[in-house]
Amino acid sequence: MAHLSEAAEAQIIEICDRYKDERTPLMMILSDIQKEYGYIPLEVQELVSQKTGKSVAEIYGVVTFYSFFSLAPKGKYIIGCCLGTACYVKGAQQVIDKFSDILGIQPGQTTADGLFTIDALRCIGACGIAPAVSINGKVYPKVEVSAVQGIIDELRGGENA
Repeated sequence: MAHLSEAAEAQIIEICDRYKDERTPLMMILSDIQKEYGYIPLEVQELVSQKTGKSVAEIYGVVTFYSFFSLAPKGKYIIGCCLGTACYVKGAQQVIDKFSDILGIQPGQTTADGLFTIDALRCIGACGIAPAVSINGKVYPKVEVSAVQGIIDELRGGENA
């Protein structure tokens, strides 16, 4: 816990206390921490363990099982490429490969500048507009490999505005 600031530690304790009367509070606690900080590192898991009595192993198991939790910080732009069946058949693998090539990272990784994270997603429920890409909640329909550079440029352009 040496890496946590006093303010962060106090806020995490407050989040844990918020659910102290719940029978199964772990998912709610972790969800609130993920929303607040964007990830759940080991130091935070240790503090949650102390507050809830759950083992760090159990907490780590939950964090690593569910894809919406993260052990490391994510980029400002989280590029989620759907690899569900409909998207895959329509060329989603080539789309995610192009994002990876241009950004120099693999799915699950974040660029060194902290700007982009690529996530490989299972079905996002946008089968009719396959292949679909979700960036910070905005869905891009029928993304073609030739459009990937333009999407990245558009996002980078927003950084200069």
